[in-house]
Amino acid sequence: MTQVYEEDGTVVPVTVIQAGPCNVLQIRSVDRDGYSAVQLGFEDKPRRLASRAERGHVAKLESKRSKKRAEAGVELVEKAGCEPQRFIREFRGESDLSVGATVTVDAFEGVGSVDVTGTSKGRGFSGVMKRHNFSGQRASHGVKKVHRHAGGTGCSASPSRLFKGIRMAGQYGNVKVTTRNLALVRVVPEDNLMLIRGAVPGPNGGLVVIRKTNKVG
Repeated sequence: MTQVYEEDGTVVPVTVIQAGPCNVLQIRSVDRDGYSAVQLGFEDKPRRLASRAERGHVAKLESKRSKKRAEAGVELVEKAGCEPQRFIREFRGESDLSVGATVTVDAFEGVGSVDVTGTSKGRGFSGVMKRHNFSGQRASHGVKKVHRHAGGTGCSASPSRLFKGIRMAGQYGNVKVTTRNLALVRVVPEDNLMLIRGAVPGPNGGLVVIRKTNKVG
């Protein structure tokens, strides 16, 4: 994160995101796949680290199976002809893009707000004070070494169980999170950068998915 200045001198906190270039790997259609979508890949993966399946996903590889399918008249899926990609995601909806095309940050030119989806920072097994913002027990002499404990969770002889959804200690973070309706402050096409107001999920260097927001108001 950093900050930029508006024309009136206002300081705006922003997150700088490298958005692209992304290669169009596949085009999903209703006739072939049952739904419409565009599959995008970001960041080249070295071939020595990519499996044969990953390399065959983006480029044509000769094999006995492909030869048999070609001889049988089966139409092979068009390949993007690029390097294997590290981060692959699909975006639902109709599109006029074609396989092998490149999507850059220019696609967000004129967009006012975006939704950012990423994996939040994993904080491991955390207590109730860290996970749910509990106040903890009293710091008095009567409380003996349980100052950060949850305390009573209710339910005595009846119904003799805990209800679902009781806030307790447990796994905190490392989940899919979407931050919605963030203002797009600036687009830098020459460096494929986006400056988005506020914070986004995940650590520095994390991978995120950016969409034009559908939130109204």
